[in-house]
Amino acid sequence: MLLAVSILLLVILIPVVVFQHKKFGKRPTGSRLERIKNSPNFVKGQFLNQSKTLTFTGGANVFKIAKEFYFSKNVKVRPVNQIPSIKIDLKNSDINKNILVWFGHSSYFIQIDGKRILVDPVFSDYASPFSTGIKAFKGTNIYTADDIPEIDFLFITHDHWDHLDYNTVKELKPKIKQIICPLGNGEHFEFWGFDEKKIIEMDWNDSIALGNEFIVSAVPSRHFSGRGFVRNKALWASFVLESKTKKIFLGCDGGYDSHFAEAGEKYGPFDLAILENGQYNKNWGKIHMQPQEVLKAANDLGARSLLPIHSCRFKLSTHAWDEPLERITALNKENKLRIITPLIGEGVDLDDSSLKFHEWWRNVN
Repeated sequence: MLLAVSILLLVILIPVVVFQHKKFGKRPTGSRLERIKNSPNFVKGQFLNQSKTLTFTGGANVFKIAKEFYFSKNVKVRPVNQIPSIKIDLKNSDINKNILVWFGHSSYFIQIDGKRILVDPVFSDYASPFSTGIKAFKGTNIYTADDIPEIDFLFITHDHWDHLDYNTVKELKPKIKQIICPLGNGEHFEFWGFDEKKIIEMDWNDSIALGNEFIVSAVPSRHFSGRGFVRNKALWASFVLESKTKKIFLGCDGGYDSHFAEAGEKYGPFDLAILENGQYNKNWGKIHMQPQEVLKAANDLGARSLLPIHSCRFKLSTHAWDEPLERITALNKENKLRIITPLIGEGVDLDDSSLKFHEWWRNVN
C-alpha cells in the first residue's frame, strides 16, 4: 500500500514540479488580466476565434492524433540528409538594404527601411518543453542568438513552443529594444525578466505608430494558444507592418477563414505575405491551412509575393517533410503568384522582384 501511494504521489507531483519551470511562462494577472477581460475577443474566461473553431475535425480525437503522429508509416516525415543552408553576416549587413532571412519553420529576420525585425525566433534544437522532443532537422540550426544584431522590434505571433522559445528570447534579451505581441503574452516576458516598458501588447484591430513612418496593426488569425494544458489565456495574432516603402503581412498560424479577405480589404494590397504552409493535417483543418488554402489566403490579401513558412525544420505533423513546398509550388503553376522559396539563411533582397528561387528541397532525400 505504501509503495502504491508513493508511486501515485510521484505521478501527481512530477508534472506539478515540471510545470513550475520558468520556460512554461505565466498566465496573465493583475492589470493585464483586467485589460484582457475588457477585450471583445475574451469570452467566459478565454480568447475565442471569430468563427467557431474545433481543434480536431473529421471525427478525430487526441488519441487518434497521437497514434498517427508517433506511428506514421510515412518514411519521409524527416529528411535523411542534411538540409542545405547559407549563413550570412547579419551583424554587419548594410542597414540601408531591405532584406529577409528565413531561419526555417516560422523564424525570420527582416531588415527594412533602417529597422531590424525578428519574428518568432527559435534557435534551440527542439520545439518542445524538453530537449528530447521534436528535434530540429539536421542542418537547420546554423544560426544562434550570437549571430543576431540589435533588434528594433521582436514580433511574437503566439506562445506555442515552436514560436516562443524561452532559451532563445533569454539569450536575445540584451539585444531587443521593443517586443510586440498579442494581448496577454507580455506576462511571459515580464516573468522572464523583461522590462514592461519594452512590451507592446495588442488586441485584434489595434494599430500603433512606431516612429519613422512605421505602423503596426494586429489582425485576427484562426488558431489557439497555450504552453501547457490550459489554453487561450493569451491571444494569437497576425500583424500588418507598414513602412515607408513596404507593406508586409506577418502571418500567425491558423486555419483559413474570412479574416484574410478582411485584412486584404482594409490594409492591402501587400508587397509580401508570410503565411504558414506546413504541419497541416486533415484532422485539424480549422487551425492550420492546406497549401491550396494558403494560396487562396495570399490572393485574399492581395499579396504580390508569398513566403510560405512553418516547414522544413520540425516534424509537427505526419506529411512528408518536403510536401508543403512541393504542393504549393505545383498548385501555383496555374495561380502565377510569385512564391519566395529561399534556402535557410539565404539573404533575400526585398527590392528585387526579379529574383528567382530554385526548388532546392528536391535535392534532399
